[in-house]
Amino acid sequence: GIYILIAVGAVMMFVGFLGCYGAIQESQCLLGTFFTCLVILFACEVAAGIWGFVNKDQIAKDVKQFYDQAFQQALMADPETNNAKTVVKTFHETLDCCGPDNIMETITPLWRRDLCPDSTSLKRIIEPSTCHKKIDELFSGKLYLIGIAAIVVAVIMIFEMILSMVLCCGIRNSSVY
Repeated sequence: GIYILIAVGAVMMFVGFLGCYGAIQESQCLLGTFFTCLVILFACEVAAGIWGFVNKDQIAKDVKQFYDQAFQQALMADPETNNAKTVVKTFHETLDCCGPDNIMETITPLWRRDLCPDSTSLKRIIEPSTCHKKIDELFSGKLYLIGIAAIVVAVIMIFEMILSMVLCCGIRNSSVY
């Protein structure tokens, strides 16, 4: 997972370098390569978005499984030097939940207060919200936010492609002194 993110970041940095250097050098070849890379990245993003929408239930299941593994590691390992604790706390703070969908959800806040958000409200004490429910809500009820973000990225990439092609054509039509 992390290696994929590193690789994607490196590719994006390289593509950005192609665009900047091509614009500075006024190179049609570099700008054309930049445009081609943008088209390929755009196609990959569209394909990934479609795949994610079609497989949203499987992705939610995988996220819940990842959460469960991190939760178990956070419970069993040393609280001071535990990366799983950081992951679990991030889930809990972001989704405003505590614990998976089992008996642990009711007893975890009692003996591991460091893993769960503050239970100051009466509603949270009486009816605790489990992270599995919150993950399901995220993928079913708030999918439109992910869609809006994807559309914004797509529009920005389309403008990048248009502007790089305009610059490339402008360089081709400019007179050389």
